This record gives sequence, structure tokens and C-alpha cells, in this order.
Amino acid sequence: MASRASDWLSERMAGFPDRPAILCGDDEIGYGRLNARIAEWVKILDELDLRPGAVVGIGGTRITEAASLFLALTFNGYVAAPLPAGQQQHRYLELASAEALIELGVSNEWSSSRLTPGEPAPLLRRLRERGIGGLVVFSSGTTGQSKAALFDFATLIERYREKRSAARTLLFLRLDHLGGIHTMLHTLAHGGTLVIGDDRQPDAVCRTIERHQVELLPATPTFLRMLLLSGAYRRHDLSSLQLITYGTEPMPDATLRALAAAFPEVRFKQTYGLSELGVLPTRSKSEHSQWLQVGGLGCQTRIVDNVLWIRSETAMMGYLNAPSPFDEDGWFNTDDAVEVDGPYVRILGRTSDLINVGGQKLYPAEVEAVLLEMDNVREATVWGHFSPVTGQVVAARLSLAQPEDQDAIERRVRQFCRDRLADYKVPLYVEIVGGDHHGERFKKVRPAEPSEAQWRARSS
Repeated sequence: MASRASDWLSERMAGFPDRPAILCGDDEIGYGRLNARIAEWVKILDELDLRPGAVVGIGGTRITEAASLFLALTFNGYVAAPLPAGQQQHRYLELASAEALIELGVSNEWSSSRLTPGEPAPLLRRLRERGIGGLVVFSSGTTGQSKAALFDFATLIERYREKRSAARTLLFLRLDHLGGIHTMLHTLAHGGTLVIGDDRQPDAVCRTIERHQVELLPATPTFLRMLLLSGAYRRHDLSSLQLITYGTEPMPDATLRALAAAFPEVRFKQTYGLSELGVLPTRSKSEHSQWLQVGGLGCQTRIVDNVLWIRSETAMMGYLNAPSPFDEDGWFNTDDAVEVDGPYVRILGRTSDLINVGGQKLYPAEVEAVLLEMDNVREATVWGHFSPVTGQVVAARLSLAQPEDQDAIERRVRQFCRDRLADYKVPLYVEIVGGDHHGERFKKVRPAEPSEAQWRARSS
């Protein structure tokens, strides 16, 4: 087989034969065993007689086996499409023009099925012509139809080529998320150990950290707040932790301060990435600061009307089912509004989440950060509720630690916020809810509000 641009990664992994590559429960998979399993999957793929460049969906819940299959595909010129869990897998397979689906069972069994996709997107044909492995990542689709982003695998992994120290790293986000793929590739490229837990609730995560002496925990601000509120970190020995990274959404100041107090010996780092761009190089202004510098190593940034734009060498080739979001010079509008301080930016929120109260504008994260400082408030989600008078008003959905009268919490919210926020930022609607405020990827989900036309149609 001809040399491929990603061969350096497989060769580097072969240089760690005696190190543990993956830990999952009682199972320890060394690099030697992982490389052997990758070779076995290559034989299976040959027997399935898939054409070069074929898109293969990866389904099932067995992450350890999904990792070896993923690497077998991408190392050998196929396109891996890890499927999100749920009932829409057939739709994801259609979006990716998948030619096969491999389902991984809970034990050692697996099954394959051939598919009959339609005409492949031009981007897929271009990747096949180059003979390079690829990756399809699906957006969550919370704001509309899911999009299928296609990555050139050799380009995506280039930033892992520079050698760094190995670490035992928890796989928090799964392989259907670009953040989870980044965790896996970054860990294996440096001879680290990928630690996989059965559950992502705080106690289960802490048990996994304690059992396997995890050193690096990549997570979301939502999960880290859950961890603090649960007290699970006090019930387990987490002394092995050296670094906690966080991203995907703004981190509330109160949560970051509480984390620093709870983990005084642990370093914190804010990360930044998007499904279209990959996980990008960042540098924080200080360890416990929300200000960060994005860029370097093939990544450039610019600010246009207080919105962050990025041009990155690790960006996707494009969407398989939507027009390209890049301008003619390769710049991508992140839709993230920012404040600027020299080379540093602070993420305020998505421009699509902007609340406009009679011409006065704000981002939900600012109000959420205040609400989270209130006694008895476990979680808070803020959004713009339609108003026929002001266009929008601020609405808040709260989860409480202890039951509280609706009228009492509304009075407390308004008084607490008036002392800290301008009047137009004070929530007019307050709703008490149980359950989670996040989706499967532990990122806050905001309610979808009707437009003015929809509201009037409903009210008529």
C-alpha cells in the first residue's frame, strides 16, 4: 500500500507497544493490542469489499471497539462517520452518503450492512480522488436540520504531530462529537491513556477518575457545575487530577471561582472549537480568567462587528448537505460575539441567542451568571421571550436545590437581579422546572421561542 499522509500517527502508536492505550472498567488495552485490533478491522473491511473512500457509519455503544474501527477506517482511506445515539441514524447515514453500517454490540459481537446511497456530494468525490481518509461529524441539529461536516483526516491530525507529554485522559465527550474525537487523537498521538467510563454523571465520573488515576478531565461548564453541586468530588480521591479543560459554552464566573476553590492544586484551561473548524489552539490570559487568545499553529482570527471570525488549516472541507459557510478567502463566521482586550477575547454568547428588549441588547450568559450566584438555584437558563410591546423580554428557567414557592422565587430573582443588572436585563418570566437543562453533549439547551408571526397566529 502506498504511503499515506496519516501514516506518521499509526507509526507513532506502534512505538508504544507496552503502554496502556485504553482503560475501560476492568479491561486494559495496550497499544500493541489496539494496533492488532486495527489490523484485524482492516482485514474485515477488505472482506466487505468496500471501494476506496467509502463512507462507513459506526453505530453501537462499545466505545473501545469504535476507537479501533475509527482508526482502521481513517488510516486506510475510508471515511468514518460515528453516529449519534438516537432514533435518527438512518437520516445521518443518508446525509453522509454512507455505503455501509457497522454496528458494535455490547460484548464482542458486531454486524455489518451494505447501503445504497444516492449520488455522493462533490466533496466526497474530491476526497476519494486524493485517496485520503476522512471523517464526517454531525451537528446536534438543535436549531434545525443536522449538518454533516466532512474533514480530511490527514489535515485534521497534523497539529498532533508535535510531540507532547502523555496523560491519562478521560473521554468525556463521545466519538460522535468532534471534541471527543480530539480527546482520543490527542491522547493516542502522544502515547497517553484514554480512560472510558460507563456513565457521565458526577459520581460515576469521579469513581472513574479515582480508579484509573485520571490526570486530565476535559468537560463542559454545565457538567463542571453539576460536579460542584453534587459534592461528588468530596466523596472520591481526585488527587491524580492535574488539568481540567472546559469549552463548548461560556463559563460563569461564579462556577470558575468555585472550581478553583474546590481544586486548588489543579490547573484550568479554556478551550475553543467548533464542529466546522476542529479544536483550536488557545492561550488563557490567566489560569482562572475567561479571556483567551485563539490562534497560532495554522489558525488566524479577526473581529468583525464584535463577532469572531476564524481561518484554520484544520477546518472542514465543507458540509455534505449545505452550502459552504466559508467566504472566498476561507474565513468562517463563528457567530460568537466577543469583547476584545488586545490579543484576548471573551466569549459573550452566540449572536443567535441575543435578546433585544426594546432596542436594548444582552446575552443570556450575563443574566445566567447572576442567577447562579443566588441561594437555592442549582441551574439557570435564560432566553428571549416574545413580547408584543418590546419585541422580547428576559425569561429564566430555574432548577432549585430545595422546593420554593413560585411567588417567593420570582420576588427573590427580581430583587437580586435589580441590585446587579440594568432593569431591562431583569427576568420578567421565571419558570421553575425539574430535570436537566442540557442535552446529550452536556451543553445548555435554550427553549425555542416563536417568532412574532407565529405568536400572533397562536393568539388569534
